Amino acid sequence: MAARLQLKLGIVAEHDRLDDSPDTLVVVEPSVGSVARSKGNLYLLVTSRTSSRHALEATRLAAETIRNEYYYDESAGIRVCLQKAIATANKRLLHQADRLGLKSPEGNGPIGVGVGVVRGNEMYVATVGPAEAYLIRQARLSTLPDPHRERGLPSNGLEPEVWRGEVTVGDSLVLISPNIVARLGPDELKDAMVTLHPQSAMEHLHQRFKAADGAGSDGAIAFEATEVAPTTRGRILVPVRPPEPLAGAPDRSPIPLADNVQAAGAAVASAADSARTVAGSAFERTIARLHDLLPRRRPAYRRVTPLASRRETQRRAAIALIALLVVVGSLAMSVWAFGGRTPQGAISSINAGQAALDKAQENLAQVSGAGIDLVADDRNEALRLLTEAYTELGKAEDASVSSRVVDPVRSKVVALLDRAYGVVDVTSTPLFTFKAAQGGAPFDMRSMVRGADGAPYVMDRATKSVYRLDLKRKRATNIAKNGRRVGGTRMATPKLLAVGGRDLLILDTKNALWRWRASNDAGRGTTTRVNVNGASQWGNDIIGMGTFLRDSVRGLYNLYVLDPSEQQIRAYPPAGDGSGFPAKSSAWLATARSIDQMTSLYIDGDIYITENGQLDRYTAGKSDAWDPGKPGDELLRPTTSQVLVAGSNDPESRNQGKVYTFDRSNDRILAYDKRSGDFIAQYRLKESDAWGDLRAMYIIPGVDGQPDKLVWLSKDAVNQSVLEAAPDADGASASPTTDASGSAPTSSSP
Repeated sequence: MAARLQLKLGIVAEHDRLDDSPDTLVVVEPSVGSVARSKGNLYLLVTSRTSSRHALEATRLAAETIRNEYYYDESAGIRVCLQKAIATANKRLLHQADRLGLKSPEGNGPIGVGVGVVRGNEMYVATVGPAEAYLIRQARLSTLPDPHRERGLPSNGLEPEVWRGEVTVGDSLVLISPNIVARLGPDELKDAMVTLHPQSAMEHLHQRFKAADGAGSDGAIAFEATEVAPTTRGRILVPVRPPEPLAGAPDRSPIPLADNVQAAGAAVASAADSARTVAGSAFERTIARLHDLLPRRRPAYRRVTPLASRRETQRRAAIALIALLVVVGSLAMSVWAFGGRTPQGAISSINAGQAALDKAQENLAQVSGAGIDLVADDRNEALRLLTEAYTELGKAEDASVSSRVVDPVRSKVVALLDRAYGVVDVTSTPLFTFKAAQGGAPFDMRSMVRGADGAPYVMDRATKSVYRLDLKRKRATNIAKNGRRVGGTRMATPKLLAVGGRDLLILDTKNALWRWRASNDAGRGTTTRVNVNGASQWGNDIIGMGTFLRDSVRGLYNLYVLDPSEQQIRAYPPAGDGSGFPAKSSAWLATARSIDQMTSLYIDGDIYITENGQLDRYTAGKSDAWDPGKPGDELLRPTTSQVLVAGSNDPESRNQGKVYTFDRSNDRILAYDKRSGDFIAQYRLKESDAWGDLRAMYIIPGVDGQPDKLVWLSKDAVNQSVLEAAPDADGASASPTTDASGSAPTSSSP
């Protein structure tokens, strides 16, 4: 019989791998005979030139795609299926290139693939990008060629080549990261595979790699073909019995008197059978005699029925049968026409809805349960299961499953999805609450900024005033108001607020710019009008105003004004003495464009703008390549409407720290990294939906590792939220230390 091949596998255990390794290893040895005969064993290595969280996610995505597509595709042979599976993985990485940071100027991605398939005596091997395959045969090391070794995934126009050959006893195949080969050399690899078992060889190479200060990609898989000797079933040996010495003699028991006892027992059994037969016959005769003694009915006389009577009886019976059939048929038709019958389609719909609900509950049990927390252990798998469960609940609801059954399951799925999406529930504490005087108009706050002294300044549309809030003394001071005379000029209704250096800038509805500067910490200060060249020509459509501190020693700052009629952001340089902006404005945008949809701006050297519900960054007058990331929770929140932006007020914080936006459509705060644009977290009020009335906000940066604080304005109150997870009911308090709200007298003045 021909010898069969057995593959000895060698692979580095996951817990022994380097912490910064992005590689993913997959080994599939099917236990189903039909799959093993048609697809064989799959050995897959996916590597990456870069080491990051996104690189690890990319290699896992590619490995899972190649494995699933290869075993699912039955349309062609092994070579074509491998090429199609790698092409599908390449396509998915191309779609995720922006999010995973896989783009490169040359179009060659950082992801490499090494794959080997063994079916019987056939072996198929393919490599793409930074992954290498070595064949060891008769102690000789051979490299499988790859004409496009520099082209990693994702890449446009990728056509992987698959090598096919015969595998014999003693052959070994190694799929390994080029990072290990570059560090140790091919001779070290060959010596380990020739002299050691594949598992020992892989562990030896990995230890040598770590001892050589290796870092990053460290994936390696090896297997060796060995012979399994055939087995045959031998004939069962039967012991030889000795010849019988009493052959031909009468059968007699060797036990004394045994034959006599047996004969007596047989005689007794025969006598018992005879007695039983006699007793049964006597009993039967007794029963027959009792039946004869019972009274009998005389035979009736035969009566002759006339033919006419018989026909009349038959006619009446036929009429009765027809009437019965008519009544039964009428009842059946009535039940069919007016009864509550259930259509076949409704039965199918109910069955489909119950199946969808069962599938959702099954996925939920796999994610969360007793001793199970898949969100913390494997976030990607948890997202897949929860997304499928959420979709199945929608199908169940469409199939008319009661909302009382679906809603509790959906609430659990949504809560787990929020955890997986990184939603942070925070609390809010009121810092100051405005209370209108008895009979007076209620407050209607519209804008808020943080002054140079750290106090919040708010603008109220109802009283047409600007207030400075003293949070320590719980007092509001009116520092500007419509109709107030300053020098020889009256102030119009305040429209926009901004902070520049030590100054609070107030723009009124007549485009007059006022500067208020504090003189003490009790709310007193001086108000002067600031000269701005060409301010009288602005019109009544100015929608935003901001500043950037250019000289912190002298307190000089640039002024930026959003002017939709000019389709520009006007930039004004300050006078040398800081008295105003006498120079003519310059067009800050490189190209004039419509800015009507801009709703908020934040300046730290670059300008962050919310426009059309999206966040963008402008550098040197134009939108740069900075692209804010997505929260990834489009399943629950498909749209966003970012209308406010805020960040650190530190003038030295350009491209450092975080920038925050308020998403009005979902009542949440989104945080992004200034430098890379990566999405960091999203925050949501835990106890209520009060952020639905959020009108303005600013950020107080945390120090010494403390979380940032969000100060936000509602219709009649200033509130504060610490941007960290809110504690449970029995946990320590994470709320701000500021005391409860105070009320402000409406008659307070500067």
